[in-house]
Amino acid sequence: MSGAVAQERLGPPLLHDPAPDFLARTTMGDRSLLGYRGQWLLLFSHPADFTPVCTSEFVAFARAADDFSALNCALLALSVDSLFSHLAWIRSIRAQFGVTVPFPIIEDPSMAIAQAYGMISPRARDTAMVRAIFVIDPEGIIRAISWYPMTTGRSVAELLRLVSALQMTDAHGVSTPEAWQPGQDVILPPPMTAPDALDAGGAEGDWYYRTASPEALAHKPKRRP
Repeated sequence: MSGAVAQERLGPPLLHDPAPDFLARTTMGDRSLLGYRGQWLLLFSHPADFTPVCTSEFVAFARAADDFSALNCALLALSVDSLFSHLAWIRSIRAQFGVTVPFPIIEDPSMAIAQAYGMISPRARDTAMVRAIFVIDPEGIIRAISWYPMTTGRSVAELLRLVSALQMTDAHGVSTPEAWQPGQDVILPPPMTAPDALDAGGAEGDWYYRTASPEALAHKPKRRP
């Protein structure tokens, strides 16, 4: 059962592709991708247990778990190591840092899930490339992907910001500017016709770059950016 993937793929999944389904054993019982429908999911992978950079990330994710939960976003980790190795790792994290890991960790010793998500290159000599993040929306669609090397820790604060930005975009059909934070102004969709372009602009900015506060969007119809 562990690592079972629902279907074969011709290549790694890309943005806006359906996330490959799976059924796998985790530190909190069996989990499937379908079981997360209706909420956002942050699926993040690690090349091995007991690696120092990944340990620092687990501590940060554990401390931010309530913040993700407030966004209706579940956390799900993956490592190619065994379930028993995972259990030993989370015991070590609690003993060393006083932090209890509150999210499941998938065991993937056959690397079936890692391969389905394109984390393993056919030319890879080891599992070092299994350092990916997939943000999956409530419909099971991949909305963001990021990759990091083993030597560079990922920013949990940035991932919180990313999920918030995706949710803002979905809710109001807007875009978010560089370094946007929840509560800050967003970018309105540009006009798509000559009359709208001629009427746009003014105090909010030029015709192609107009911003608005989240409060001002409450009664505006949703438009795709």
